[in-house]
Amino acid sequence: MRLAMWSGPRNLSTALMYSFAQRDDFSVVDEPFYGPYLRLTGLDHPMRDEILQSRQHDANAVEQRLLGPIPGGKPHVYHKHMCQHMIAGVPRQFMAECVNVFLIRHPARVTASFAKGYPQVTLDDIGFWQQADLYDEAMALGQHPIVIDSADIRRDPEAMLRALCHAVELQWDPAMLNWPAGPKAYDGVWAPIWYKSLHETTGFAGPEEKLPELSPRLEDVTRRALPYYDKMKANALKAG
Repeated sequence: MRLAMWSGPRNLSTALMYSFAQRDDFSVVDEPFYGPYLRLTGLDHPMRDEILQSRQHDANAVEQRLLGPIPGGKPHVYHKHMCQHMIAGVPRQFMAECVNVFLIRHPARVTASFAKGYPQVTLDDIGFWQQADLYDEAMALGQHPIVIDSADIRRDPEAMLRALCHAVELQWDPAMLNWPAGPKAYDGVWAPIWYKSLHETTGFAGPEEKLPELSPRLEDVTRRALPYYDKMKANALKAG
């Protein structure tokens, strides 16, 4: 199985990557299209030079690698994808060979968190409209893509991960609930910027509190992202 997990930034996607990496039957790949995305857009993200040096620049070569042998000789692989990376020039044909899962989070939380590391955040940066578009594309392939809300995972990790495993026809593995603290060999080179707090954890955080207060500009970004979140939320997986 090639499990493609489609998320925006500042979601639970890295924690889920860590979770799947604890399974003996999975290898993981961290944001394979980040290099082509930065090269094609010219965006000045934190650690841009290091990211470009560490990642394949050619998007078609990335796709071929994703469709090639699974790393480590494992039977399954988890691809952690950022929806906003899938711009013109980045191929999507590989989605037909994947089980596509869409991880969502309320846009107010995403916007507030992403703005801490990238203050000029825009709607295009946080992946909501792109996620809805990718969901429709998976549907057009005749698939039944899965949607899972990070808030539900944080509320009851075991129940939601069991439900996710069932939905993708995997046996439940309790090892998914915990991981060792610290950096991981499979982290992207950008981990010191974005994964620092996660490296202090050994499992999923508890339920989140009330939505954050936002500046008027960030409120506007959130308002424009909300319809896409609501569309996905209506299809979200339920425990049990």
